Amino acid sequence: MISGGQLAAFLVASMAIIVVPGPSVLFTLARGVAWGRAVAVLTVLGNSIGTLILSVLVAVGLGPLLSRSHLFSVTLQLAGGFYLLWLGWQAFRHRHEHARAMAQREPERPHNLHVVRQGFTVGILNPKSLVFFAAVFPHFVNTSKGNATVQLLVFGVIFSVMAFCSDGTWGFIAGTAREWLSSSAQRLVTLRTIGACVMITLGTLIIVTALHSSQ
Repeated sequence: MISGGQLAAFLVASMAIIVVPGPSVLFTLARGVAWGRAVAVLTVLGNSIGTLILSVLVAVGLGPLLSRSHLFSVTLQLAGGFYLLWLGWQAFRHRHEHARAMAQREPERPHNLHVVRQGFTVGILNPKSLVFFAAVFPHFVNTSKGNATVQLLVFGVIFSVMAFCSDGTWGFIAGTAREWLSSSAQRLVTLRTIGACVMITLGTLIIVTALHSSQ
């Protein structure tokens, strides 16, 4: 149903967007810096559940449309690409404010269920994930290989598992190196700057690919 080439390209694109310090990663880092590894990993668990549900909603809603309209697919990719450019610019513009917010410590450790619920909320409302699912997933769908909705669902599961592993690693590192990270705002600013550059680059590539496919 999904070819090896499709899967390989999807994995590369997914990793590029997952490792970017976007809303989910920044939230996980903040929890790790504030309370340590256990809270960071629980945050990632909730976030991954929210991400998976979001991917299912997008797959069910977009699958039939993508199967019937190439123009709709191109339009989604263009919209997503421009939105990623905007997100990248905002991340770069506010990198110092975000770094200060991440470095703040909260004194009382929240309950585990509350941590998971917070992570879930961030995951299901994460604009970066929504844009990626709606604008980037369609690029890897090949309707000649099978049902578009099923392919989107498979991509969603793969993406969610990858996100859990990657964000969990971020959280574990943040929880372990909490003193080192919070002692230097410049380190957090650097993380945010790298994330902004990756988002801008990915958005540009999506726009270029969408324009090329529309010709």
